[in-house]
Amino acid sequence: MNKRFTYLIFIYSLFIFNISLLAGTTGKIVGTVIDAENGEPLPGINIIIENTTMGDASNIDGNYLINNVPPGSYTVTASGVGFGKISYTGVKVNVDFTTKLDFEMTTDVISVETVVVEAKTPLIREDLTSSYTQIDAEQIESLPVESINQILTLQAGVTQGVGGELHIRGGRSNEIAYSVNGVSISNPYNNSRTVSVATNAIQELSVVSGTFNAEYGNALSGIVNTVTKEGGNDYNGSLSFYTGDYLSGNDDIFYKIDDFDLLNDAVTEMTLSGPVPLLENKISFFVSGRMVNDKGYLNGIRQHVITDSVKRDSFNPSNVQIAANGDNEIVAMNSGDSYSTTGKLTFKPLSTLKINFDALYSNSKYQTYNHDLKYNPDANNTTRSWGLLNILEVRHAVSNSTFYTLRGSYNIDDTKRYLFPLMYSDGSEASFYAGKSLDGLMPDPRYQPDYKSTTRGAPLSFSSGGTFEGGSQSHFYQRTKILGAKFDLTSQLSMQHEVKFGGQLRMYNIASHYFEILRDTTNFLQPVIPNSNTTRNNFYEKKPFEFSVYLQDKMEFKSFIINVGLRYDYFKAKSQYSTNIFYPTPDQTGIPSTIDKSSLLANAEAKQHLSPRFGVSFPITDKGIIHFSYGHFYQLPPLTYLFANSEYEYSLGTPTYGNANLNPERTVSYEIGLQQQLFESLAFNVTGYYKDVRDLLAAQQIRISGDQTYFTYVNKDYANIKGIVFSLVKRRLPNDLFGFTLDYTFQTAEGNDVNSDAFFLDLSSGRQSEKIPVFLGWDKTHQLNATISIGEPKNWNVTLVGKIGTGLPYTPQVFDKQVFLKPNSDRRPAISTVDLLAEKSFDIYGFELTAFMKVFNLLDILNENIVYSSTGRSSYTLDETRGPALETNRLAEIIPELKTAQEVYTNPAYYLPPRQVRLGLSISF
Repeated sequence: MNKRFTYLIFIYSLFIFNISLLAGTTGKIVGTVIDAENGEPLPGINIIIENTTMGDASNIDGNYLINNVPPGSYTVTASGVGFGKISYTGVKVNVDFTTKLDFEMTTDVISVETVVVEAKTPLIREDLTSSYTQIDAEQIESLPVESINQILTLQAGVTQGVGGELHIRGGRSNEIAYSVNGVSISNPYNNSRTVSVATNAIQELSVVSGTFNAEYGNALSGIVNTVTKEGGNDYNGSLSFYTGDYLSGNDDIFYKIDDFDLLNDAVTEMTLSGPVPLLENKISFFVSGRMVNDKGYLNGIRQHVITDSVKRDSFNPSNVQIAANGDNEIVAMNSGDSYSTTGKLTFKPLSTLKINFDALYSNSKYQTYNHDLKYNPDANNTTRSWGLLNILEVRHAVSNSTFYTLRGSYNIDDTKRYLFPLMYSDGSEASFYAGKSLDGLMPDPRYQPDYKSTTRGAPLSFSSGGTFEGGSQSHFYQRTKILGAKFDLTSQLSMQHEVKFGGQLRMYNIASHYFEILRDTTNFLQPVIPNSNTTRNNFYEKKPFEFSVYLQDKMEFKSFIINVGLRYDYFKAKSQYSTNIFYPTPDQTGIPSTIDKSSLLANAEAKQHLSPRFGVSFPITDKGIIHFSYGHFYQLPPLTYLFANSEYEYSLGTPTYGNANLNPERTVSYEIGLQQQLFESLAFNVTGYYKDVRDLLAAQQIRISGDQTYFTYVNKDYANIKGIVFSLVKRRLPNDLFGFTLDYTFQTAEGNDVNSDAFFLDLSSGRQSEKIPVFLGWDKTHQLNATISIGEPKNWNVTLVGKIGTGLPYTPQVFDKQVFLKPNSDRRPAISTVDLLAEKSFDIYGFELTAFMKVFNLLDILNENIVYSSTGRSSYTLDETRGPALETNRLAEIIPELKTAQEVYTNPAYYLPPRQVRLGLSISF
């Protein structure tokens, strides 16, 4: 009892201090100042970062420390009485890392000239104790990338799944935590990102793919931290516009892809930063914006309109009349419009106090291609989403070695997906969102009866009318609000010890509303919204919360560096769960009188856990470093799985109930690596890793009696992941035109189920869950990435990015038999791409004008992404030789509105995008 009480007091005391940090946003510069003549340490030498108020004076041992430095490139100057000035330019500072910069001072009592030296960014990091990659603004500008996702796919160990989702080191896509300026932007509903950040607003993007420190939590696979730019003492700005289209010879797959339209995909970007007028050196600003108008590359034909229908003679199957009242116009079916803005105000009332206010907003509207609606494109629904993030940050340096950061944040994410909006009784469009009442609202009368969708002219055919295909009748609304507070304290207790301790509190308001438009049961024509007590109309609003605290010590000695930390997490779902698997809801019939119905639902337990982390690095030569790290990691499942149908409404169908008592998923991770500098500009890195993953989420079917079943979610799945990464980096030196990176990943990701819903599918089909490990659905055994850059900075540049990897696994099927082989026992074709950026800059009256060209999938490789189980290919299936396909082909010969089976099976969405060419201009100052 006393031990438990002491433990709780310890955790509570840490929380009272409100100590917090989810993701670092600063680094530090340290070094030693010596006399060049005799090597003796020099005290009292002033070291300052130019154009800032940051600096330090060397101590009696010649050591200095400049803490709390935002990421970027700086000029650092050392000066002292009787010594000449020395300035290092291009000194790079990265988040969470130490930049070492030593000075050798020479006696000079006459000259006032400053010795200027260009700093060399080290190819190996002494304080790297786990895999950690930083990409700064300069690197991003030189790559053929336009989004954070494209940047991440260039990193070793990062792969993409079938839907384009990202996976780090074999983990699930929702196991990655994203943050901006130290604040999480992950929506706990599904772990998606609440806002998007344009690449022109990024100062530094860091990726932690190894065993990350205790300050990082609620993630199993990796951390992606974005630090945005801030204004300085000078005005800077940029404006760019680029546009283009897809240019491919695969017009047999991509309909009308050969119709090149230079304005098919237009992008406008801008940035502006500098001091606020009349308040120079006190307040500065940075703003950026990005607007995209993308018509896509997957097209349909408006052969039918949604009021068309099919009439078939039941006595003569060949007598089919299909209405085709469309205008036969080409319609873009995966188009999207989006815009995002980023703004930051920086206020420096004192040299030791800095206040930042960040505002990020993004908005998008897009469609996802539905092959079944190729000739009825007006029935394709649209997704609309927007997100807002506000951050107020106060950073105060108590001394040169200690500073704290206080952050408050408000985040909102809103998503809607439907075909037609809801309406008021007067016919005007309603502005509806999750959490708003449906009273007084009605469906759009354009929704058609479902028989127009379900009646087909042939065994295999496209939709020829109606609005009930592919979920077009469904309405989905989701809104998440997040209120967060954090406080972080960092103290350099000595030159050897940097201590961090922190915590955060996050409170959520999660609302979700899903319903389907049905036919009126009286006349079967009028669309209606189903009653709220049915599974066809499901709404919930939950207010869970979580907090965490951690303690981290970074010990930097000459012979080794240690990172050791401990993290505590607490989560309260504030919802109920079913306590009896055979009677999941008090409303169901047949509950024995001996069972108290009030006991069938109980409040979910609070979830809490401790996560130890450890990492060490030590040199084996003057240019070689070995590191090892180990850690325990926990992550909450996406909260949609906790709260789905949380009212536990009884249904005669097969409902799915959430489980608010789910445990966090957990991983134990190990990593060992070697950094070796081979030459001045060439370094080699090899890293091996192993992850043991437990309590992964799975859907489980439970049979109550007879045919009465339901589904719920349980912590059931497990996985083990192991791999090795080799990388080679050739840095571009001054007066050197050439640089490259090369990395290769060998990895196996296995588990008891291929994905999170595999258990659901197995039990539905009568198959047993796997007893032996199988490849996970996103496993890539081999992945090779290469980047080659040639050019002169600020003059011209050509960059090529190439990627090739083994195909994702799939489950083969024995043709003409309902027999599937071992799950994921075969591979899809390999995936490979080459992207290009070519640019030329001109100096015109102090402005930099740059003309550039970007080409994605330069070689127009036809990459097969989704395949048929009978062949393992996207291009054909053995089903084309079976009866339904043959009957479809026969009818297509006599009925012009019907299509052949081959066209039905030729789905362009099964392939990755073809070649895309973009041309643009940018101007900056």
